[in-house]
Amino acid sequence: MATATLPMPRKRRGRHSPLPGLPLTLGITIAWLTILLLLPLVALFIKSVTLGPAHFVDAAFSSRAIASYELSFGAALGAAAINALFGLLVAWVLVRYRFPGRRLLSALVDLPFALPTAVAGIALTAVYANTGWVGKPASAFGLSLAYNPVGVVIALTFIGLPFVVRTVEPVLADLGKGIEEAAATLGARRWTIFRRVILPEILPSLITGFALAFARGVGEYGSVIFIAGNMPFKSEIAPLLIVTKLEEYDYAGATAIATVLLLASLALLLMINAFQGRELRRRSA
Repeated sequence: MATATLPMPRKRRGRHSPLPGLPLTLGITIAWLTILLLLPLVALFIKSVTLGPAHFVDAAFSSRAIASYELSFGAALGAAAINALFGLLVAWVLVRYRFPGRRLLSALVDLPFALPTAVAGIALTAVYANTGWVGKPASAFGLSLAYNPVGVVIALTFIGLPFVVRTVEPVLADLGKGIEEAAATLGARRWTIFRRVILPEILPSLITGFALAFARGVGEYGSVIFIAGNMPFKSEIAPLLIVTKLEEYDYAGATAIATVLLLASLALLLMINAFQGRELRRRSA
């Protein structure tokens, strides 16, 4: 009696991706990034070029503008450095320890992401002003925490902390404790383990968090203006000066300052990313 033979299933030549092929997805990606990111930046640059060299230099490098650049970039760098230190500490606590309220603490870290910047500025002013919960005791010792550059650093530290914590946290979680225990069994002390074993592994992500916090700090506006005092040559940030120029219908001056801010931020971010890439290549080698 003859038996029927079932046809063998054909072997698939390769895995089928849920998305279309490379040409289509790459084209969509480039088009989307061009419309969303590149065109506004190119338009800003072209607008600044049409001002003329003399007008551009007068508007972009006036004494008031230079003072605002120094405050914006200096405060952003200082706040990013503070966040790199304490953000690493917070990420370490969240990853390595289990304690009551840990999830609540983790949720609080993301609060600056969800909180409107104006609300953050009002809240920081209420706490750190001379009549606030922290500012009043500090003023008794002659320390002023608001309406000066210190207030700017406090605001930028507040809004930049999540960038460092959320960048370092998954790297620490993947690292595990086995590598530390192995180093400890070989006689390494705690500081040596951190400096020679842990830090090289988390350094690229720490630099990334630092760069993100810095970039956010340079462009921050809403949470800063309430606590900064906004005094020209003292506590006026560059984004506020841009808004001031726009309110005065000085669109050329606003465009020139925005262009300098853009180019300086881009240059610093490229330097930080280049350093991060060098560290990754060194580790892989």
